[in-house]
Amino acid sequence: MMSAQPKLLLVNEFHPHTIALLDQKYDTVHLWKHDRREVIADLQGMCRAAATASWECDPIVYELNSLELIAAFGVGVDGIDFNKTTDKGIRVTNTPDVLNDAVADLAIALILMTSRNLVGADRFLRAGHWLNGAFPFGTGLAGKTLGILGLGRIGEAIAERALPLKLAIAYHNRSKKDLPYRYCASIAELADYSDILLNMLPGGKETRHLVNADVFGKLGSDGLFINVGRGSTVNEQDLIDALESGVIAAAGLDVYENEPSVPRGLIESDKTVLLPHLGSATVETRREMGNVVLGNLEAFFANEELATEIG
Repeated sequence: MMSAQPKLLLVNEFHPHTIALLDQKYDTVHLWKHDRREVIADLQGMCRAAATASWECDPIVYELNSLELIAAFGVGVDGIDFNKTTDKGIRVTNTPDVLNDAVADLAIALILMTSRNLVGADRFLRAGHWLNGAFPFGTGLAGKTLGILGLGRIGEAIAERALPLKLAIAYHNRSKKDLPYRYCASIAELADYSDILLNMLPGGKETRHLVNADVFGKLGSDGLFINVGRGSTVNEQDLIDALESGVIAAAGLDVYENEPSVPRGLIESDKTVLLPHLGSATVETRREMGNVVLGNLEAFFANEELATEIG
C-alpha cells in the first residue's frame, strides 16, 4: 500500500532531531543507509524534494529527474551545485537569520580567547606552571580595530557585540553598505587597517584562498586572525607559515579547509585557538534551523511561497 505522505529524500544525517521530525511527517528515504544508485533509481518520478546539509550534498541527487526542491540545513550553501540546480530547475532553500546570534557569540568568544590566549592560560594553570611564575601578558581590545571580511547579517551581529568592547569596526564587501563603519575597498586594505581580521567569507570557487600570505603580511606582527566563515577561503599553509614566522601574532579558528582534518601545523602551534566548527552548534539554534527546513518543505508541498528560497 502506497504511503499518503509525500516522498522525501534525506541526503545525509545533518541533524538527528530534525530528521526525526521529517521521518514522522514524510515518507523518508535515508540515502546514506542504502545503495545510493538503487535509491535514486527507485525514487525516479516519485520524489520531488530532498533535504540535506548545506555544506555537503551528494552529487548523485542531481540524477533524480523528478527533483524540484533541495531544502538545505545551514546558511552557507557551498555544498550545493548551483550549475546543476539552475540547469535542472531545482529550487533551493537554506536557513538564514536563525543562527546569527549563535555564530556572532562564538566569534566574539574566539576574539577574546585569542587576544588573551585563554586556552593557553587554562593549560598553564592545570600543568602547575603558575607556581613558578605568571602567565605571559595578552592583548587588550579597547581602542583596537576589528576588520570584518564579509559584512552580512552575521557580520553585522558581530559588530553590534564588538562595539561595547570598545572596538572600532571596519569592513570589506563587494559594495559599500549604509552603515557607520569604515569601508575598505580591498581585502589587503582591510587587513592593513585592522588589528583583528575576522573572516566571514562564504565558501566556493570565487573565494578560495582569498585570505593568503599577502593578507597576513598586511595584517602584521601584532595582528590577530579569526575565522568563522569557511575554511576554504584561507590558504592554510600560508597561515601556518605566518604564525611560525611571526608575520601575525595569533589565530582563532572555528573552520578548516578539509574538515574534520586539521593540519598539524595549526594543532601544534601555541599561537592558535582551535574549535571544532561550533558556530551554530547550540541546541536552540539547530532546532530553529530544522524548523526552517520543515517550514520550507511544508510550503513546497502546499504550493505556497518558500520562506528562504535562494535566487
